[in-house]
Amino acid sequence: MTAQGGASVTALAITLAYLVAMVAIGAWSGRRTRTASDFFVAGRAAGLVRVGFGTMAAAFSGFVFVGGPGLTYRIGAASLWIVLPVGFTAALLCLVAGGPLRRLAGVHELFTVPDVLAARYESRAVRAAAAVTILLGSIAYLAAQLLATGRLLEWVLGLRASHGPTGLAVGIAVGLAVVLAYSVAGGMVAGLNTDVVQGAIMLATSVAICLLAVRAVGGIPGMIEAVSSDPRFGAEFLDPFGGAAGGGALALFFLFGIGVLGQPHMVHKFLMLDDARHLRWMPVVVGGSQAICLLTWIGVGLAVPALVAQGRLAPLAVPDDATPAFLARFAPEWVSGLAIAGVLAAIMSTADSLLNLGAAALVRDLPRAFGRPVRNELRAGKIATLALGLGAGVAAWATDDLVALLGTFAFGTFAAGLGPALVLGLHWDRVGARTAVAAITVGTAGSLALEWAGRGWLPAGVPPSAPALAASTLVVLAGGCWKGSDARRRLDPATRSALRL
Repeated sequence: MTAQGGASVTALAITLAYLVAMVAIGAWSGRRTRTASDFFVAGRAAGLVRVGFGTMAAAFSGFVFVGGPGLTYRIGAASLWIVLPVGFTAALLCLVAGGPLRRLAGVHELFTVPDVLAARYESRAVRAAAAVTILLGSIAYLAAQLLATGRLLEWVLGLRASHGPTGLAVGIAVGLAVVLAYSVAGGMVAGLNTDVVQGAIMLATSVAICLLAVRAVGGIPGMIEAVSSDPRFGAEFLDPFGGAAGGGALALFFLFGIGVLGQPHMVHKFLMLDDARHLRWMPVVVGGSQAICLLTWIGVGLAVPALVAQGRLAPLAVPDDATPAFLARFAPEWVSGLAIAGVLAAIMSTADSLLNLGAAALVRDLPRAFGRPVRNELRAGKIATLALGLGAGVAAWATDDLVALLGTFAFGTFAAGLGPALVLGLHWDRVGARTAVAAITVGTAGSLALEWAGRGWLPAGVPPSAPALAASTLVVLAGGCWKGSDARRRLDPATRSALRL
C-alpha cells in the first residue's frame, strides 16, 4: 500500500478473499434461516464460542480499530479512559444482565431487548419507547461503522486520489453491499457464523499491528521521547487527563463502564445461548478477546503521533486516517492484507448486529407495541434490514464526522436510553412501567438534545450522553422509591420467579 492509498496486489487479494468469504458464509447460513427465531436470535442454539466471539465482535468495531487511534491522535492518551473499563465490563455484563435475561427467556418468548422490557413491565409503551431508542441508536452506530468502512476502503482501493470526495461514497457502498449480502440472507445465524471468523481475524490483526507499531517507533521509550519533544503534541499528549481534563476523563469512564449494560447489540446475544451454564466462562472469552483487540487502539493511537513527530509520517489532515496511514507506510504486504481484513471484520460484525436490531425494532417491536403484529416477520425483517442499511449508508456519507465521536454518541444514546430501565428493572421489583418509560424518554431525548446543542458548553472531553445517563438513572431511582409498592403488586408471578425478585 502506498501513502496515497491503494493496496498492493497481495493485500488487495487478502481483502477481496475476506469479503467473498463473508458473502459465502451468509449464503450458506441463509439456507438454515427458516423462522423469525433463526433470523433474530439464531434459533437460541448458539454455544459459548459463538456467543462469546459474537459479543466481543459486536462491541468492538470501526470505533476501536479506526475511531480509537483517530481519537487518540486528536486528544492524546485521555482517549484511553474509554477502554479502561474493559477490565470489568465483561464480568459486569454477564453477571448483572446475562443471568436474569437467560432465566426470563425461559418463561417468555424473547427475541429482542424491547421484548425483554415488555415482559418485565407488561407494557406496550415501554416496548415502543425502547424500540424508538434502538432505532435511533442503530442508525447512528451503523453510520459510524459504514463511515469507518468507507474511509478504509477508499485508502485500500486508491479512491481518495483518483475519485476525490466521491471516493468515500464508493467505499461506503462497497462495504454496505457486503454486509447486506449476508445480513439479509441469514440474519443472526449468518451474523454469529461470520463473527467466529471475524473475531479470530480481529485477534490476530491486533497482535500483529501492535508489535509493528512498537517496533516502528523504536520501542516505547522512543515513542515517549518523540511525542513529548514535539510542540504539536507535547507532554500533555501523554497525560491521561490532558486532552479530556479531569471531569471529561471520569465522564468517559462512567459512560463506557456503566453504559455497557444498555448496549442492545451486546445484551441481545444472551438470548441466543443454548445453555445458561456457559455464562460462567463468558467473561473470560469476552473480556480476554476484548483486551487483545485493544492493542490496535493503544499501539497505533500512540505510535502514529510519534512517527509524525519523528518526521517519518506526514501530519494527518483527517485523524481517522491514523490506522490506514500506518499500514500504508510501515506494514508488510501480507500484514496489511490481514490488517485490512481484521478492521473490516470488526466493522462488519457490529454492523450486522445493528442491522438485525434495527430491523427487529421496525417489524416486531413497534408493530407489537401498537397491537398490530406483522404476520411474516422473517420476510419483513429482511426487507427492513435492506432499508435500514441504505438509510445508514446515506447518513454516514452526509455526516462525515470523526468515527469515534459518532460512535460515542450512539453508544451513549443506548446507554442513557436503555441501561437504567433494563438493568435496575431486572433486579428491583419497585420499578414500574411509567417509571421505565420516563427513564427511557429522558435518557434518549437528553442524549439527542445535548448532542444537538453541541459539546462546546460542556467541560472538556465530557460526552453529552454522560449527563443523560445520570439523569435516566436518577429517574429510575426516584420512581422506584416513590411508587415502588404499586409496581411490586403488579409484577407478574412468573416474571418475579424467573428474576428471583
